[in-house]
Amino acid sequence: MSKVLKPGETIGIIGGGQLGRMMAQSAKRMGFMVGILDPVENCPAAQVADWHICADYTNLKAINELAKKSDVVTFEFENIDAKALKAIKDITFVPQGSETMSMSQDRIKEKHFLESTGVLIAPFSIVKTKKELDVAIEKIGYPSVLKTTRFGYDGKGQLVLKSEADKKEAESLVCNTVCVLEAWVPFEKELSVMIVRNQKGETTLFPVSENIHIHNILHESLVPARISSAVNDKAVKVAKQIADTLQLVGTLGIELFLTKDDKIYVNELAPRPHNSGHYSIEAMSLSQFDAHIQAVTGLPMPKARLLSPVIMVNILGQHVKNSLALRERKPDWSFHYYGKDESSTDRKMGHITILTDDLEKTLKEIEDTNIWNGGIS
Repeated sequence: MSKVLKPGETIGIIGGGQLGRMMAQSAKRMGFMVGILDPVENCPAAQVADWHICADYTNLKAINELAKKSDVVTFEFENIDAKALKAIKDITFVPQGSETMSMSQDRIKEKHFLESTGVLIAPFSIVKTKKELDVAIEKIGYPSVLKTTRFGYDGKGQLVLKSEADKKEAESLVCNTVCVLEAWVPFEKELSVMIVRNQKGETTLFPVSENIHIHNILHESLVPARISSAVNDKAVKVAKQIADTLQLVGTLGIELFLTKDDKIYVNELAPRPHNSGHYSIEAMSLSQFDAHIQAVTGLPMPKARLLSPVIMVNILGQHVKNSLALRERKPDWSFHYYGKDESSTDRKMGHITILTDDLEKTLKEIEDTNIWNGGIS
């Protein structure tokens, strides 16, 4: 089924965070009406949308109401009920379907899917009990990473096992939920690729981003990534391979590890716009949010052109105050704030996009502000 939305028709977005906000801003610019479903009364996306259903994501009555009021429904994050998404397909158009979301919600399903595509992933074992943890450690060895199979992000639900000393904490995690133990990938760089595909299979591909994390939270994204053309081509090939196998509609963020010998491992998938793609708002001919709206409304997919090298740096709760003062000293930097009511340590409150002719010089300029200092308290 394919459907092309006309200006004035309505896009319903499940999720009202910053991704939903930027999605809504793109949709409004294209002339669409936007509705939000989110349990937070003054959530970031509701501030820029036409209407807001304030209800929990598990509230089937509210999800049905969103569906009835919308000509198409999309989502800004993957931790919602895939069954509910499947159920509303009889009420409204859900171009992304529920299968990709269902797969990305469960690391075991995601691992098996990635194996089926033939891309490179870290060796792993499924762990449900302490005994299975022993067997997995024997097989995978140290160092390794224990991850919960569901609801993990920004390093939450993960534990690095460096030696036997970490085993007790790992056992506590296993006692609470099903986990996956992955071999540690000795990566040189973390990369990501954003790929957006419409209902006809037309694809928009964004440049490979080089991502710098601190304490498992994205700190900076650099585009173009400081990689060889051969590595770039490899990353693009992986992205297309995954999107085509999925028969993707909408946006997919693909997180990658690059090793010293130029091997690319797929770390995980995110079936929605991604933090590492925020640079595209200023630095590309269209943003990842524009492309996503084009895809879910049935419009043709344009080519995304990089207009300038760029660095995106995140503003976390502990950076907000000093970043506000920085606006008076950096008129050429683009400051984005998400409108969240509560600020807390390590919570993503905004980002800054810096167009540049010299990535290294700009990295030093960011460091010299002393706001981030390469560390997160």
